[in-house]
Amino acid sequence: MRDVRIGAVLIAGPTASGKSALGVKLAQALNGVVINADSMQVYRDLHVLTARPTPEEEAQAPHRLYGHVDAAINFSVGRYVADAVEVLRDVQDKQLPIFVGGTGLYFKALTEGLSDMPSVPDEVREEIRRESEGLETPELHRILSERDPLTAATLRPSDRLRVQRALEVFAATGQPLVSFHGARQPGPLSDVSVVKLFLEPEREELRQRIDRRFLAMMDDGALDEVRRIGERNLDPMLPAMRAHGVPGLLAHLRGELSLDEAIARGQGDTRRYAKRQFTWFRHQLPDWTWVPPEQGFEAVMDRFNARSGL
Repeated sequence: MRDVRIGAVLIAGPTASGKSALGVKLAQALNGVVINADSMQVYRDLHVLTARPTPEEEAQAPHRLYGHVDAAINFSVGRYVADAVEVLRDVQDKQLPIFVGGTGLYFKALTEGLSDMPSVPDEVREEIRRESEGLETPELHRILSERDPLTAATLRPSDRLRVQRALEVFAATGQPLVSFHGARQPGPLSDVSVVKLFLEPEREELRQRIDRRFLAMMDDGALDEVRRIGERNLDPMLPAMRAHGVPGLLAHLRGELSLDEAIARGQGDTRRYAKRQFTWFRHQLPDWTWVPPEQGFEAVMDRFNARSGL
């Protein structure tokens, strides 16, 4: 059987599972570059609160696609894949791509491709945002039902993000969003031999790590970070404004929550997100190998050693 060279390593896992440190260790061992695959760590405005790699970690190995997007941008999976393709071209045959993050849709798009969705011009997106401002989500869903009943029938009236997205697509194309489902563009790693690893910490230990890490973020300046992004008066529906911890800390700065209540909200939101990450990866990407975090390095190196016959 012809030996196929491993072309990339994918490291996923719930938040606070030790992915960043593992990515650096693997990059050092395998002449790799750590490429972000976390939808919140792309935003330059949120370094502390999204637990982006520390300056010390970034100095130990090359890092790409961290903090390269302004918080005012509604960064999409499609844009992420386009940026990842550029990085892959840059490092081709020079460094091993090591994708590290917790956003399942990013990994799915890299390996399985994207639905062939139309792009929405910025001016159309802004027009729909202005139209939506001040309206409750059920009212937006009613408007979508009038314009695009086929897509509205597939969406929950409470799912504001998807309802707004469907309104944008219809405004830009005149076609129902559901009409674009099915056709797919191949992912940039679709034909590449990859190692796919999901780090699975013990659940109670993970919950405790999440809570401790949020407190450490507060000590490292998370509140000041949120204050600065709040002063920009950005659309609260933008992804960066919904990062775990941001809504609660903004509410505290407005005098609506005590600091302890805001911290508890951030910790709780993060714990619930970690639970959803376990469920999503188990159902959506069933061919990944799950290992305890402390076994991640050995599991990857074993795959490389097996390919080289060591």
